[in-house]
Amino acid sequence: MITVCRIEDLPPGESFRVTEGVPAPVAVFHTEDGEFYAIDDTCTHQDASLADGWLEGCYVECPLHTALFDLRTGFPTCLPAKTPVRTHQVSVQNGQVLLHVSVAEPA
Repeated sequence: MITVCRIEDLPPGESFRVTEGVPAPVAVFHTEDGEFYAIDDTCTHQDASLADGWLEGCYVECPLHTALFDLRTGFPTCLPAKTPVRTHQVSVQNGQVLLHVSVAEPA
């Protein structure tokens, strides 16, 4: 379990890129409806940070070629991405956003 940040440091509609303590960068998102999600940060179409993308509901749009990923499943919903990204569990305890890194391959 990795402490990402304090909950007030990740307001709704924002993301945080985690690079320390993880085998590959992870993007943590706080959606407008108050949910937290985490996925591998690198778009599977080309090397672009999904944390730099546009968050809308439970989806993030890659800033490079507009591939759209479902934060709940990691699956792309449109081209050019065809391969899903790994999802990770996020929890909030004592005002801290915690990342539980998955080692499983994307579904």
